[in-house]
Amino acid sequence: MQTTLLFMGGLGMSEILLIALVILLFFGGKKIPEMMKGLGKGVRSFKAGLNELESDVTTSEEKKADK
Repeated sequence: MQTTLLFMGGLGMSEILLIALVILLFFGGKKIPEMMKGLGKGVRSFKAGLNELESDVTTSEEKKADK
């Protein structure tokens, strides 16, 4: 019986480990933390943009409601 992770599109643990090993071999141990740091900054920036967009929409709706 193989367990699958729903958030990974049905990939099992062995497939995830194989992908992680290939990434480690391809990029090397020193480059991965730098990539994760960049990914974290990108996600943080994306969330900030979404929050700004949400506040703009909310402000716009409030202005329309006041008219």
